[in-house]
Amino acid sequence: MNKSDILEKFGEKIKEYRKQKGFSQEQLAEKANLHRTYIGMIERAEKNITLLNIEKIANALDVKITDLINQQ
Repeated sequence: MNKSDILEKFGEKIKEYRKQKGFSQEQLAEKANLHRTYIGMIERAEKNITLLNIEKIANALDVKITDLINQQ
C-alpha cells in the first residue's frame, strides 16, 4: 500500500465516522479545534495528518485512534 492509498483510506474513515455522528466538516473542525478546510483536505487525502491532529479528531468523534487507522 502506498502513501496515497493510506491517506485515502484514512480520509474515508474520518468521513464515515463524521457522518455517523451527524457532524458537518465545520462541526467536526470546531470540536477538534482545527480549521474546516483542513478536515476537508484530510477527507480528500490532500493532507498528511500529524498524530496530534489524529488524536484531536478521534477525541472529537469520541472514538479510539485505532478505530481511525484500522484498515478493516
